[in-house]
Amino acid sequence: MNQKGDETLSDNQRIVITGMAINTALGDTLDGFYENLMAGKSGLTNWTCIDTDNIYSKVGGDLSHYDIKAKAAELSAKLPKDAAKRMRKMIRKAPFATALSILCSVDAYIDAGLVHEDFDHTRFSVIVSGHNLNKLYQHNNYQQFQEEPDYVDSMAAFLSLDTDHAGSVAEVLEAYGPIYTMGGACASANIAMRNAIDELRYHDNEVAMVVGAPLEFAPMDLHAMALMGAISFQKYNDQPHLASRPYDLDREGFVPSHGAGVLVFETLEHAQARGAKIYAEILGVQAMSDGCHLPSPSSEGQARTMTRLLQRTGITPDQIDFISAHATSTPLGDMTELKSIKSVFGEHAYNLKINAPKSMLGHTCWSAPAVESIAAIMQMRNGWLHPSINIENIDPDVDVDVCANEPVQHDVKLILKNSFGFGGINCCSILRRFDG
Repeated sequence: MNQKGDETLSDNQRIVITGMAINTALGDTLDGFYENLMAGKSGLTNWTCIDTDNIYSKVGGDLSHYDIKAKAAELSAKLPKDAAKRMRKMIRKAPFATALSILCSVDAYIDAGLVHEDFDHTRFSVIVSGHNLNKLYQHNNYQQFQEEPDYVDSMAAFLSLDTDHAGSVAEVLEAYGPIYTMGGACASANIAMRNAIDELRYHDNEVAMVVGAPLEFAPMDLHAMALMGAISFQKYNDQPHLASRPYDLDREGFVPSHGAGVLVFETLEHAQARGAKIYAEILGVQAMSDGCHLPSPSSEGQARTMTRLLQRTGITPDQIDFISAHATSTPLGDMTELKSIKSVFGEHAYNLKINAPKSMLGHTCWSAPAVESIAAIMQMRNGWLHPSINIENIDPDVDVDVCANEPVQHDVKLILKNSFGFGGINCCSILRRFDG
Protein backbone atom coordinates (compact mmCIF):
# COMPACT_ATOMS: atom_id res chain seq x y z
CA MET A 1 0.00 0.00 0.00
CA ASN A 2 1.30 3.45 -0.91
CA GLN A 3 0.47 6.98 0.20
CA LYS A 4 -0.02 9.84 -2.25
CA GLY A 5 -0.90 12.94 -0.27
CA ASP A 6 -4.04 12.10 1.66
CA GLU A 7 -5.05 9.48 -0.88
CA THR A 8 -4.42 5.79 -0.27
CA LEU A 9 -3.53 3.75 -3.31
CA SER A 10 -3.97 -0.01 -3.20
CA ASP A 11 -4.81 -3.10 -5.19
CA ASN A 12 -8.39 -1.84 -5.29
CA GLN A 13 -7.58 1.38 -7.12
CA ARG A 14 -9.50 1.26 -10.40
CA ILE A 15 -7.53 1.86 -13.60
CA VAL A 16 -9.13 3.03 -16.83
CA ILE A 17 -8.12 3.67 -20.43
CA THR A 18 -8.69 7.25 -21.53
CA GLY A 19 -6.77 7.47 -24.81
CA MET A 20 -5.96 5.19 -27.72
CA ALA A 21 -4.22 5.44 -31.08
CA ILE A 22 -3.39 2.97 -33.79
CA ASN A 23 -1.15 2.66 -36.84
CA THR A 24 -1.34 -0.59 -38.76
CA ALA A 25 -1.72 -1.88 -42.28
CA LEU A 26 -5.49 -1.59 -41.67
CA GLY A 27 -5.46 2.08 -40.82
CA ASP A 28 -4.14 4.86 -38.59
CA THR A 29 -7.42 6.08 -37.12
CA LEU A 30 -9.57 4.24 -34.59
CA ASP A 31 -12.71 4.35 -36.70
CA GLY A 32 -10.96 3.43 -39.94
CA PHE A 33 -9.14 0.58 -38.23
CA TYR A 34 -12.38 -0.80 -36.78
CA GLU A 35 -14.26 -0.46 -40.07
CA ASN A 36 -11.58 -2.43 -41.93
CA LEU A 37 -11.58 -5.13 -39.27
CA MET A 38 -15.34 -5.45 -39.50
CA ALA A 39 -15.14 -5.61 -43.29
CA GLY A 40 -12.74 -8.55 -43.06
CA LYS A 41 -10.07 -6.69 -44.99
CA SER A 42 -6.52 -8.03 -45.08
CA GLY A 43 -3.69 -5.54 -44.65
CA LEU A 44 -1.04 -7.95 -45.89
CA THR A 45 1.04 -7.39 -49.01
CA ASN A 46 4.50 -8.24 -50.29
CA TRP A 47 7.41 -6.54 -48.53
CA THR A 48 8.80 -3.52 -50.35
CA CYS A 49 11.09 -2.07 -47.64
CA ILE A 50 13.13 -5.28 -47.61
CA ASP A 51 15.01 -6.91 -50.48
CA THR A 52 13.43 -10.36 -50.42
CA ASP A 53 15.34 -11.82 -53.40
CA ASN A 54 17.54 -13.96 -51.17
CA ILE A 55 15.05 -14.85 -48.45
CA TYR A 56 12.06 -17.18 -48.43
CA SER A 57 9.57 -14.87 -46.77
CA LYS A 58 7.98 -12.31 -49.10
CA VAL A 59 4.77 -11.45 -47.22
CA GLY A 60 4.06 -8.97 -44.45
CA GLY A 61 2.12 -5.99 -43.19
CA ASP A 62 4.36 -3.34 -44.72
CA LEU A 63 4.02 0.27 -43.54
CA SER A 64 7.27 1.48 -45.10
CA HIS A 65 5.42 3.78 -47.51
CA TYR A 66 3.38 5.37 -44.74
CA ASP A 67 3.25 9.16 -45.13
CA ILE A 68 4.96 10.26 -41.91
CA LYS A 69 5.05 13.93 -42.92
CA ALA A 70 1.31 14.06 -43.65
CA LYS A 71 0.47 12.48 -40.28
CA ALA A 72 2.84 14.87 -38.52
CA ALA A 73 1.13 17.82 -40.21
CA GLU A 74 -2.29 16.52 -39.18
CA LEU A 75 -1.22 16.13 -35.55
CA SER A 76 0.69 19.44 -35.48
CA ALA A 77 -2.56 21.29 -36.06
CA LYS A 78 -3.89 19.85 -32.79
CA LEU A 79 -0.84 20.62 -30.66
CA PRO A 80 0.55 23.78 -29.07
CA LYS A 81 3.20 25.31 -31.31
CA ASP A 82 6.14 24.32 -29.11
CA ALA A 83 5.02 20.68 -28.89
CA ALA A 84 4.40 20.53 -32.65
CA LYS A 85 7.87 21.92 -33.25
CA ARG A 86 9.45 19.32 -30.97
CA MET A 87 7.55 16.52 -32.70
CA ARG A 88 8.57 17.61 -36.20
CA LYS A 89 12.19 17.97 -35.12
CA MET A 90 12.24 14.51 -33.55
CA ILE A 91 10.74 12.65 -36.49
CA ARG A 92 13.07 14.29 -39.02
CA LYS A 93 16.03 12.40 -37.58
CA ALA A 94 14.29 9.36 -36.14
CA PRO A 95 14.48 5.90 -37.67
CA PHE A 96 11.25 4.67 -39.21
CA ALA A 97 10.04 2.65 -36.22
CA THR A 98 10.83 5.42 -33.74
CA ALA A 99 8.98 7.98 -35.86
CA LEU A 100 5.87 5.76 -35.82
CA SER A 101 6.15 5.41 -32.03
CA ILE A 102 6.30 9.19 -31.67
CA LEU A 103 3.34 9.85 -33.98
CA CYS A 104 1.15 7.18 -32.44
CA SER A 105 1.95 8.41 -28.92
CA VAL A 106 1.09 11.99 -29.80
CA ASP A 107 -2.14 10.77 -31.39
CA ALA A 108 -3.11 8.90 -28.19
CA TYR A 109 -2.16 11.90 -26.03
CA ILE A 110 -4.48 14.09 -28.11
CA ASP A 111 -7.21 11.44 -28.03
CA ALA A 112 -6.98 11.35 -24.23
CA GLY A 113 -7.65 15.08 -24.09
CA LEU A 114 -4.36 15.75 -22.31
CA VAL A 115 -3.05 18.45 -24.65
CA HIS A 116 -4.51 21.35 -22.69
CA GLU A 117 -4.80 19.62 -19.31
CA ASP A 118 -2.92 21.09 -16.38
CA PHE A 119 -1.63 17.88 -14.83
CA ASP A 120 1.66 17.07 -13.13
CA HIS A 121 4.07 15.93 -15.86
CA THR A 122 6.48 14.61 -13.22
CA ARG A 123 3.76 11.98 -12.64
CA PHE A 124 3.53 11.03 -16.32
CA SER A 125 5.11 7.67 -17.17
CA VAL A 126 5.97 6.32 -20.63
CA ILE A 127 6.46 2.56 -21.02
CA VAL A 128 7.59 1.26 -24.41
CA SER A 129 6.92 -2.39 -25.17
CA GLY A 130 9.39 -4.44 -27.13
CA HIS A 131 13.09 -4.94 -27.78
CA ASN A 132 15.48 -4.89 -30.76
CA LEU A 133 12.94 -2.58 -32.38
CA ASN A 134 14.97 -0.83 -35.08
CA LYS A 135 16.38 -3.93 -36.73
CA LEU A 136 16.23 -2.74 -40.35
CA TYR A 137 17.84 0.58 -39.41
CA GLN A 138 20.68 -1.37 -37.79
CA HIS A 139 20.90 -3.74 -40.76
CA ASN A 140 21.17 -0.88 -43.25
CA ASN A 141 23.82 0.85 -41.17
CA TYR A 142 25.80 -2.37 -40.87
CA GLN A 143 25.74 -2.79 -44.64
CA GLN A 144 26.97 0.80 -44.98
CA PHE A 145 29.68 0.09 -42.40
CA GLN A 146 30.87 -2.87 -44.46
CA GLU A 147 31.08 -0.66 -47.54
CA GLU A 148 32.42 2.57 -46.01
CA PRO A 149 32.46 2.92 -42.20
CA ASP A 150 32.55 6.73 -42.13
CA TYR A 151 29.20 6.93 -43.92
CA VAL A 152 27.10 5.21 -41.26
CA ASP A 153 24.55 7.39 -39.51
CA SER A 154 26.58 9.28 -36.91
CA MET A 155 23.56 9.14 -34.59
CA ALA A 156 23.26 5.36 -34.82
CA ALA A 157 25.00 4.83 -31.49
CA PHE A 158 21.86 5.93 -29.66
CA LEU A 159 19.13 6.03 -32.32
CA SER A 160 19.44 2.25 -32.61
CA LEU A 161 18.66 1.79 -28.90
CA ASP A 162 15.16 0.82 -27.83
CA THR A 163 15.29 3.46 -25.13
CA ASP A 164 15.32 6.14 -27.81
CA HIS A 165 11.63 5.35 -28.42
CA ALA A 166 10.88 6.16 -24.78
CA GLY A 167 13.17 9.20 -24.70
CA SER A 168 11.75 10.61 -27.92
CA VAL A 169 8.13 10.27 -26.79
CA ALA A 170 9.03 11.78 -23.41
CA GLU A 171 10.75 14.75 -25.05
CA VAL A 172 7.86 15.52 -27.36
CA LEU A 173 5.17 15.15 -24.68
CA GLU A 174 7.27 16.50 -21.77
CA ALA A 175 6.89 13.36 -19.70
CA TYR A 176 9.12 13.78 -16.65
CA GLY A 177 8.08 10.68 -14.75
CA PRO A 178 9.63 7.24 -15.21
CA ILE A 179 10.29 6.15 -18.79
CA TYR A 180 11.58 2.74 -19.81
CA THR A 181 11.14 -0.27 -22.09
CA MET A 182 9.65 -3.68 -21.31
CA GLY A 183 10.70 -6.67 -23.39
CA GLY A 184 8.72 -9.89 -23.45
CA ALA A 185 8.65 -10.94 -27.11
CA CYS A 186 5.06 -11.13 -28.38
CA ALA A 187 3.73 -10.56 -24.85
CA SER A 188 5.63 -7.28 -24.47
CA ALA A 189 2.71 -4.84 -24.65
CA ASN A 190 0.63 -6.80 -22.13
CA ILE A 191 3.62 -6.81 -19.78
CA ALA A 192 3.91 -3.05 -20.31
CA MET A 193 0.25 -2.69 -19.34
CA ARG A 194 0.98 -4.63 -16.17
CA ASN A 195 3.65 -2.07 -15.35
CA ALA A 196 1.33 0.81 -16.18
CA ILE A 197 -1.05 -0.43 -13.49
CA ASP A 198 1.84 -0.57 -11.03
CA GLU A 199 3.01 2.95 -11.95
CA LEU A 200 -0.44 4.33 -11.14
CA ARG A 201 -1.18 2.27 -8.04
CA TYR A 202 2.16 2.19 -6.32
CA HIS A 203 4.57 4.72 -7.80
CA ASP A 204 2.86 8.08 -7.42
CA ASN A 205 1.99 8.60 -11.10
CA GLU A 206 -1.19 10.07 -12.58
CA VAL A 207 -0.87 9.12 -16.25
CA ALA A 208 0.85 6.05 -17.71
CA MET A 209 1.23 5.68 -21.47
CA VAL A 210 1.91 2.26 -22.96
CA VAL A 211 3.59 2.56 -26.35
CA GLY A 212 3.19 -0.63 -28.38
CA ALA A 213 6.13 0.17 -30.62
CA PRO A 214 6.45 -1.19 -34.16
CA LEU A 215 9.09 -3.82 -34.83
CA GLU A 216 11.09 -3.02 -37.97
CA PHE A 217 12.10 -6.40 -39.37
CA ALA A 218 15.43 -7.03 -41.08
CA PRO A 219 15.95 -9.63 -43.85
CA MET A 220 17.98 -12.00 -41.68
CA ASP A 221 15.23 -12.08 -39.02
CA LEU A 222 12.61 -13.04 -41.57
CA HIS A 223 14.78 -15.68 -43.18
CA ALA A 224 15.75 -17.22 -39.86
CA MET A 225 12.10 -17.43 -38.82
CA ALA A 226 11.29 -19.10 -42.15
CA LEU A 227 14.08 -21.64 -41.65
CA MET A 228 12.68 -22.35 -38.19
CA GLY A 229 9.24 -22.93 -39.73
CA ALA A 230 7.61 -20.15 -37.70
CA ILE A 231 6.34 -17.91 -40.50
CA SER A 232 4.39 -18.30 -43.73
CA PHE A 233 6.52 -18.63 -46.86
CA GLN A 234 5.60 -21.78 -48.78
CA LYS A 235 2.15 -21.30 -50.32
CA TYR A 236 1.07 -17.67 -50.24
CA ASN A 237 3.92 -15.43 -51.41
CA ASP A 238 1.86 -14.65 -54.52
CA GLN A 239 -1.38 -14.25 -52.53
CA PRO A 240 -0.35 -12.33 -49.42
CA HIS A 241 -3.92 -11.55 -48.36
CA LEU A 242 -4.46 -15.29 -47.84
CA ALA A 243 -1.28 -15.97 -45.89
CA SER A 244 -2.57 -15.41 -42.35
CA ARG A 245 -5.27 -17.99 -41.68
CA PRO A 246 -5.69 -18.97 -38.03
CA TYR A 247 -7.78 -22.11 -37.48
CA ASP A 248 -7.63 -23.12 -41.16
CA LEU A 249 -6.13 -26.49 -42.07
CA ASP A 250 -3.74 -24.83 -44.52
CA ARG A 251 -2.18 -22.45 -42.01
CA GLU A 252 1.60 -22.60 -42.20
CA GLY A 253 2.94 -19.93 -39.85
CA PHE A 254 2.46 -16.35 -38.75
CA VAL A 255 2.90 -13.32 -40.99
CA PRO A 256 5.23 -10.62 -39.58
CA SER A 257 3.76 -7.16 -39.73
CA HIS A 258 4.49 -3.55 -38.87
CA GLY A 259 2.10 -1.97 -36.40
CA ALA A 260 1.88 0.38 -33.42
CA GLY A 261 -0.75 0.82 -30.75
CA VAL A 262 -0.73 3.24 -27.82
CA LEU A 263 -2.98 3.30 -24.75
CA VAL A 264 -3.25 5.94 -22.03
CA PHE A 265 -4.03 4.70 -18.51
CA GLU A 266 -5.20 6.72 -15.51
CA THR A 267 -6.74 6.05 -12.16
CA LEU A 268 -10.51 6.33 -12.32
CA GLU A 269 -10.45 9.23 -9.87
CA HIS A 270 -7.94 11.20 -11.95
CA ALA A 271 -9.86 10.55 -15.16
CA GLN A 272 -13.21 11.53 -13.66
CA ALA A 273 -11.79 14.62 -11.98
CA ARG A 274 -10.78 16.01 -15.35
CA GLY A 275 -13.90 14.82 -17.16
CA ALA A 276 -12.04 12.42 -19.44
CA LYS A 277 -13.82 10.01 -21.74
CA ILE A 278 -13.28 6.43 -20.66
CA TYR A 279 -12.93 3.61 -23.18
CA ALA A 280 -12.66 0.68 -20.80
CA GLU A 281 -11.42 -0.44 -17.40
CA ILE A 282 -8.46 -2.79 -17.02
CA LEU A 283 -9.06 -5.24 -14.21
CA GLY A 284 -5.70 -6.97 -14.22
CA VAL A 285 -2.76 -8.41 -16.11
CA GLN A 286 -1.06 -11.68 -15.24
CA ALA A 287 2.37 -12.78 -16.47
CA MET A 288 3.85 -16.26 -16.06
CA SER A 289 6.47 -18.51 -17.63
CA ASP A 290 6.50 -21.95 -19.22
CA GLY A 291 10.01 -22.47 -17.89
CA CYS A 292 11.22 -23.29 -21.40
CA HIS A 293 13.19 -20.96 -23.68
CA LEU A 294 12.17 -22.69 -26.92
CA PRO A 295 9.36 -21.33 -29.15
CA SER A 296 7.10 -24.25 -28.28
CA PRO A 297 3.80 -23.14 -26.72
CA SER A 298 2.58 -24.92 -23.60
CA SER A 299 -1.14 -25.38 -22.98
CA GLU A 300 -0.35 -25.95 -19.30
CA GLY A 301 1.58 -22.69 -19.06
CA GLN A 302 -1.10 -20.72 -20.89
CA ALA A 303 -3.85 -22.25 -18.76
CA ARG A 304 -1.95 -21.42 -15.55
CA THR A 305 -1.70 -17.80 -16.66
CA MET A 306 -5.41 -17.46 -17.48
CA THR A 307 -6.43 -19.24 -14.27
CA ARG A 308 -4.21 -17.04 -12.08
CA LEU A 309 -5.54 -13.92 -13.82
CA LEU A 310 -9.15 -14.93 -13.15
CA GLN A 311 -8.32 -15.65 -9.52
CA ARG A 312 -6.49 -12.36 -9.04
CA THR A 313 -9.29 -10.29 -10.56
CA GLY A 314 -12.11 -12.18 -8.86
CA ILE A 315 -13.70 -12.99 -12.20
CA THR A 316 -15.27 -16.40 -12.69
CA PRO A 317 -14.77 -18.16 -16.05
CA ASP A 318 -18.46 -17.93 -16.93
CA GLN A 319 -18.31 -14.12 -16.71
CA ILE A 320 -15.94 -13.76 -19.67
CA ASP A 321 -17.86 -12.96 -22.87
CA PHE A 322 -15.12 -12.73 -25.47
CA ILE A 323 -11.52 -13.78 -26.00
CA SER A 324 -9.28 -11.82 -28.33
CA ALA A 325 -7.00 -14.73 -29.15
CA HIS A 326 -3.26 -14.77 -29.69
CA ALA A 327 -4.02 -17.04 -32.70
CA THR A 328 -0.96 -16.50 -34.86
CA SER A 329 -1.78 -18.96 -37.68
CA THR A 330 0.83 -21.53 -36.70
CA PRO A 331 -0.16 -25.20 -36.84
CA LEU A 332 0.79 -25.88 -33.21
CA GLY A 333 0.09 -22.50 -31.63
CA ASP A 334 -3.56 -22.14 -32.60
CA MET A 335 -4.51 -25.55 -31.25
CA THR A 336 -2.44 -25.15 -28.09
CA GLU A 337 -4.28 -21.93 -27.23
CA LEU A 338 -7.71 -23.46 -27.84
CA LYS A 339 -6.76 -26.46 -25.70
CA SER A 340 -5.72 -24.15 -22.88
CA ILE A 341 -8.95 -22.13 -23.19
CA LYS A 342 -11.06 -25.28 -22.97
CA SER A 343 -9.14 -26.50 -19.94
CA VAL A 344 -9.74 -23.19 -18.11
CA PHE A 345 -13.31 -22.47 -19.19
CA GLY A 346 -14.73 -25.98 -19.40
CA GLU A 347 -18.23 -26.05 -20.87
CA HIS A 348 -18.34 -22.25 -20.93
CA ALA A 349 -15.71 -22.37 -23.70
CA TYR A 350 -18.58 -23.30 -26.05
CA ASN A 351 -20.49 -20.14 -25.08
CA LEU A 352 -17.53 -17.86 -25.71
CA LYS A 353 -16.85 -15.84 -28.83
CA ILE A 354 -13.21 -16.02 -29.91
CA ASN A 355 -11.61 -14.22 -32.82
CA ALA A 356 -8.22 -13.78 -34.45
CA PRO A 357 -7.18 -10.21 -35.34
CA LYS A 358 -3.92 -11.49 -36.82
CA SER A 359 -5.90 -13.05 -39.66
CA MET A 360 -6.17 -9.51 -41.07
CA LEU A 361 -3.33 -7.62 -39.36
CA GLY A 362 -0.63 -10.23 -39.51
CA HIS A 363 1.50 -10.48 -36.38
CA THR A 364 2.70 -7.08 -35.16
CA CYS A 365 4.81 -9.00 -32.66
CA TRP A 366 5.89 -6.92 -29.64
CA SER A 367 3.05 -4.41 -30.08
CA ALA A 368 0.39 -7.05 -30.79
CA PRO A 369 -1.24 -7.03 -27.31
CA ALA A 370 -1.66 -3.23 -27.52
CA VAL A 371 -2.86 -3.23 -31.14
CA GLU A 372 -5.28 -6.09 -30.49
CA SER A 373 -6.51 -4.69 -27.15
CA ILE A 374 -7.50 -1.53 -29.01
CA ALA A 375 -9.33 -3.70 -31.55
CA ALA A 376 -11.06 -5.60 -28.72
CA ILE A 377 -12.14 -2.41 -26.96
CA MET A 378 -13.56 -1.01 -30.20
CA GLN A 379 -15.53 -4.23 -30.67
CA MET A 380 -16.82 -4.15 -27.11
CA ARG A 381 -17.96 -0.55 -27.47
CA ASN A 382 -19.72 -1.21 -30.78
CA GLY A 383 -21.31 -4.56 -29.93
CA TRP A 384 -19.95 -6.28 -33.03
CA LEU A 385 -17.01 -8.68 -33.28
CA HIS A 386 -14.83 -8.82 -36.36
CA PRO A 387 -14.47 -12.04 -38.34
CA SER A 388 -11.51 -14.38 -38.32
CA ILE A 389 -10.84 -14.43 -42.06
CA ASN A 390 -9.38 -17.00 -44.46
CA ILE A 391 -11.02 -19.97 -42.78
CA GLU A 392 -11.75 -21.88 -45.97
CA ASN A 393 -11.28 -25.36 -44.52
CA ILE A 394 -11.62 -25.19 -40.76
CA ASP A 395 -9.41 -27.48 -38.73
CA PRO A 396 -11.68 -30.26 -37.44
CA ASP A 397 -10.16 -29.81 -33.96
CA VAL A 398 -11.66 -26.31 -33.80
CA ASP A 399 -14.96 -26.97 -32.04
CA VAL A 400 -15.57 -23.53 -30.50
CA ASP A 401 -16.94 -20.33 -32.04
CA VAL A 402 -14.04 -18.50 -33.69
CA CYS A 403 -16.20 -16.00 -35.62
CA ALA A 404 -15.26 -17.68 -38.88
CA ASN A 405 -15.39 -15.33 -41.89
CA GLU A 406 -18.37 -13.24 -40.73
CA PRO A 407 -18.80 -10.46 -38.16
CA VAL A 408 -20.85 -11.41 -35.11
CA GLN A 409 -23.14 -9.22 -33.06
CA HIS A 410 -22.31 -9.83 -29.42
CA ASP A 411 -22.81 -7.95 -26.16
CA VAL A 412 -19.44 -7.83 -24.41
CA LYS A 413 -18.82 -6.80 -20.82
CA LEU A 414 -15.55 -8.65 -20.11
CA ILE A 415 -12.69 -9.36 -22.52
CA LEU A 416 -9.78 -11.73 -22.06
CA LYS A 417 -6.78 -10.72 -24.16
CA ASN A 418 -4.18 -13.44 -24.62
CA SER A 419 -0.53 -12.95 -25.58
CA PHE A 420 2.14 -15.63 -25.65
CA GLY A 421 5.73 -14.89 -26.59
CA PHE A 422 8.81 -16.84 -27.64
CA GLY A 423 10.70 -18.03 -24.59
CA GLY A 424 7.64 -19.33 -22.79
CA ILE A 425 6.45 -15.82 -21.87
CA ASN A 426 2.72 -15.78 -21.19
CA CYS A 427 0.79 -12.62 -20.35
CA CYS A 428 -2.99 -12.15 -20.33
CA SER A 429 -5.23 -9.24 -19.41
CA ILE A 430 -8.90 -8.67 -18.61
CA LEU A 431 -10.71 -5.55 -19.80
CA ARG A 432 -14.18 -4.51 -18.65
CA ARG A 433 -16.75 -2.32 -20.33
CA PHE A 434 -17.03 0.94 -18.45
CA ASP A 435 -20.62 1.65 -17.53
CA GLY A 436 -19.90 4.31 -14.94
